[in-house]
Amino acid sequence: MKGNEKIIKRLNVLLADELTAIGQYMVHSEMCANWGYGKLHNAIKARAIGEMKHAEKLIERILFLEGSPDVSGMQKVLIGNDVEQQFKNDRDAETVANKAYNDGIRLCYELNDNGTLELLKSILTDEEKHLDWLETQLSLIKQIGSKNYLIEQVE
Repeated sequence: MKGNEKIIKRLNVLLADELTAIGQYMVHSEMCANWGYGKLHNAIKARAIGEMKHAEKLIERILFLEGSPDVSGMQKVLIGNDVEQQFKNDRDAETVANKAYNDGIRLCYELNDNGTLELLKSILTDEEKHLDWLETQLSLIKQIGSKNYLIEQVE
């Protein structure tokens, strides 16, 4: 089924962002494992896998719309030197992702592509949960202090 070029272009932007997020989350996850924060390693690794599933769904949709997946627009991966900075970098990326998905949903609505609209709404729900989790972790660090927070992350 031939899709709208504007929507295919938007899907490719979202795909590149998801692939960037995968890289960032995987590096952060392995850094946490190396530091002995097993709980964070597992949580962040699970998030990276979730982003991989998003990327897979976006690729499938691009191909369904007879487009070509294009990841040339990948962003720079921002690696934090400590857990708090990692969370801040990830929060900033998720904030941008939430806006991008909302913009994509608006475009799909305007161009009457309900199939892509439903896909993007589904992914947006996951992205909102990611952002909420990161904001909660940063709030906990602020409330109880970094050392107390990190003690709870050792597994």
